[in-house]
Amino acid sequence: MTQPPLGVGMVGYGFMGKVHTYAYRTLSIFYDPVPVETKLVGVSTSSPATAERAMRQGGYEFGTDDYRRLLERDDIHIIHCCTPNDMHREMVTAAIAAGKHVYCDKPLARNLAEAEDIAAAARAGRRTYQMAFNYRFVPALMRARELMRDGFVGEPLCFRAAYLHAGYVDPARPMSWRLDAERSGGGALLDLGSHIIDLVRHLLGEFRRVRAVTHIFTPRRPVSKEAVETAPVEVDDAVWMQVEMACGARGTLEASRVSTGASDEIRLEIHGRLGAIAFNLMDPNWLHAYDNRLSEEPLGGMRGFTRIESVQRYPAPAALPVPKNTVGWLRFHVASIHSFLENVAAGRSGNPSLDEGLIAQRVMDAAYRSASEGGWVEAG
Repeated sequence: MTQPPLGVGMVGYGFMGKVHTYAYRTLSIFYDPVPVETKLVGVSTSSPATAERAMRQGGYEFGTDDYRRLLERDDIHIIHCCTPNDMHREMVTAAIAAGKHVYCDKPLARNLAEAEDIAAAARAGRRTYQMAFNYRFVPALMRARELMRDGFVGEPLCFRAAYLHAGYVDPARPMSWRLDAERSGGGALLDLGSHIIDLVRHLLGEFRRVRAVTHIFTPRRPVSKEAVETAPVEVDDAVWMQVEMACGARGTLEASRVSTGASDEIRLEIHGRLGAIAFNLMDPNWLHAYDNRLSEEPLGGMRGFTRIESVQRYPAPAALPVPKNTVGWLRFHVASIHSFLENVAAGRSGNPSLDEGLIAQRVMDAAYRSASEGGWVEAG
């Protein structure tokens, strides 16, 4: 007998809720076969009006302004958490208690205490719980993971990692939940740094300790587009971190929402005794690799960075587009959710798991403590 489709409930239908909805609606085109059939059952937003619009636009069977209605439904098996950070602990732990599979957007929570609560609930649960660290599913970074695993760079010595945006350069941009410390828990570090911290750990292993500086470049912002009144900003516009890894590598991490000229730029370099790798999200079709074992004679020999054409070389059952076609940002999310559904179908833990979200939260907590107190802080 054919297994009935698993029902999906989407909590939050802002930018990320739309992205996750797109992934479900296109999954069977990109992958053949899919790990498990799914259907979009319910969507929850902040008001009845937006819920009605999300239902129609996203193709859901019903909409609501109370996410608990999704948890009560026997025909909803999967819950996506696409809400502001202050809702994560309540909503994710409730979904786990209701016996749902959970796919949670980053960061795991506003702070370490809330992340610990969520991870503890997940360890006691019996379903699949996964983080939306979608950049693990960029083909070039999937290849980077293989090269690091196979020892291509040899002993890792140093690295540089940055995630750069420019969305908060304009001081007239008004307040939002991302700038509200009570709702977000932090600024660029939680918003962008969570991704780059996970990538560095994915490629280099565990963090040992960090030293960090944060800064707010626009200390007050308008409360709305029309308002003259301003409100204080209490979350970081940018963070700079020195890092020591358990493997012995030393490096720097930067997360910034005020990097004029940057759009959505992840810059990553890892240098080892035998080689190096480099990647930039704005040129996502290529991984750059340098083999230090090649002869440099005569006249440089064959030394130099090689562009590996990772493009869209996803493993089977990826079916569309063909591997040589250029890759795009939405495709990373489709691949990430496909991975989640593979884990659901197999009854496995999520990968990356909520525990890995917790590890990233510990590093971010250490960075904030360092920025506040000064000096090095253990990241474990």
